[in-house]
Amino acid sequence: MVFEQAAIKVEKEKEFEDLKAAINRVFAPENAHKFLKHVASAGLRIRDFDGVLRKRVLERARGSGQSAKDLYAALSVTDQAQMKEFYLFKVEEVGPELRAKYQKIYQYY
Repeated sequence: MVFEQAAIKVEKEKEFEDLKAAINRVFAPENAHKFLKHVASAGLRIRDFDGVLRKRVLERARGSGQSAKDLYAALSVTDQAQMKEFYLFKVEEVGPELRAKYQKIYQYY
């Protein structure tokens, strides 16, 4: 399955692409385990994007750089919605072995 971006034009392209790149990095096969571990240690569910931003889990997993929370805050509401959609798509792309290992953070309430 290939992610298809909604047909809504992105208003803040630089911030959007920077945040998208950060999400792609943490969900890359070589980094996904580390990211999921950070999400679990923060006491979050994987689909809680706002919590991931608030607790700076993206930064902890990917290293230094501009704050993901600041990048997200700079986006318009429609850009934020598209970013959340992209993040949730990447969450579902994680392989079954990692999903099984981190079953607790993948559970619905």
